[in-house]
Amino acid sequence: MAILALRMKGTYLTRNVILISLSAFFADLGYQAVLAGFPYFLVFVLQAPVYVYGIAEAVNYGIGSIFSYAGGRIGDRIGNKRTAIIGNAFVPILSLTGLASGIPQAIAIRAAGWYMRNFRSPSRRAMLVDSVDERDRGRAFGFLHGLDVGGGLLSSVFLVLLLFYGISIKDIFLLTAIPIVASTLVLLPVRPTIRRHVMEQTETPAGSRLAYLGVLLSTSLFGFSFYSMGYPIITITESFKNPILGILSYTIFMGASATAGVIFSRFRVVREIRMLGYAGYLLAAFGSLGFALSLHFGASLMWLYVSDIVISFGTGSVETFEPSIVSKAVKASSMGTGMGWLSATRSIGLFTGNIVMGILYIFSAQYSYLYAFAVSGLAALIIITMGSRFERSVISG
Repeated sequence: MAILALRMKGTYLTRNVILISLSAFFADLGYQAVLAGFPYFLVFVLQAPVYVYGIAEAVNYGIGSIFSYAGGRIGDRIGNKRTAIIGNAFVPILSLTGLASGIPQAIAIRAAGWYMRNFRSPSRRAMLVDSVDERDRGRAFGFLHGLDVGGGLLSSVFLVLLLFYGISIKDIFLLTAIPIVASTLVLLPVRPTIRRHVMEQTETPAGSRLAYLGVLLSTSLFGFSFYSMGYPIITITESFKNPILGILSYTIFMGASATAGVIFSRFRVVREIRMLGYAGYLLAAFGSLGFALSLHFGASLMWLYVSDIVISFGTGSVETFEPSIVSKAVKASSMGTGMGWLSATRSIGLFTGNIVMGILYIFSAQYSYLYAFAVSGLAALIIITMGSRFERSVISG
């Protein structure tokens, strides 16, 4: 395949890369059960309308964008390791969602934990950039994503099994604090590197600013289309009157997304911009279209799950290539801020996207997924067009 170059040596798996990725694994092993169980808890246990779930997600991502940007800036000032540990230490607040007795309380507790997750994410990405050579960053981010989502896969499997055996959703939420605390402990041995000081001597390429702006614009648009995966959970639960089948869609999503991360960690990708546009945004767009068509024609559960897999491969590509491209397009001294902007622009898009999805869902779930298809396709067009100059000057050169 023309855009892939196989590299046999695994030098990108440094000690820091492994520790940071393991921390991501344990974090997702915990809080992904909260994310997967929350739409069921809010809509079917607490009896909130679907549009209220959309508002809850908008609150998470909208205000969360401020925490993403702030975390990146603070990481550049006081150190990314310290910032990542501080933020990660407060992520277990998510687990306390199990103590909520009403809709506003549940939304507020989950949001507080999510904000701290956003706060630490840019610094964690910047730490990974510092720990690997520029040419292997895509592979390192693929490895991180594979372990990250692999933890989420196991988390959703445990959630399905525990629900099947009659364990209360509230008790399950509280148990998730254990692996989240472990994720903070794994970050402690990460050693600061001198790679950043070496990178400071290298100027960013001429096309980098254009590509950086293109990534920020397209990732914001992708956010407008990239609804919370709670919507497929709600859709399948409503369609088949079975919450376990709905949550199982999240398990499938995590499994396929983790597989995508593992695949991309095995190869050095030469045309990252192109892969982000086609294998990322565009693939996710067709997954959303699959949901709309499946609902329209009354397709079986299998086709809904297939569409879910297509979306997950697209998001796996996005999580691998977006941070890798940004790491090559910003100055090393501003790496945390650059990653903060990346997270913040996605969150801004998700703020609007989840509200629009919730409103359209009132009329028809098909309208929601068609909206996501159109906007994600536009994001693909923008990144492919605006990133061409950067691709020629950096990746091909």
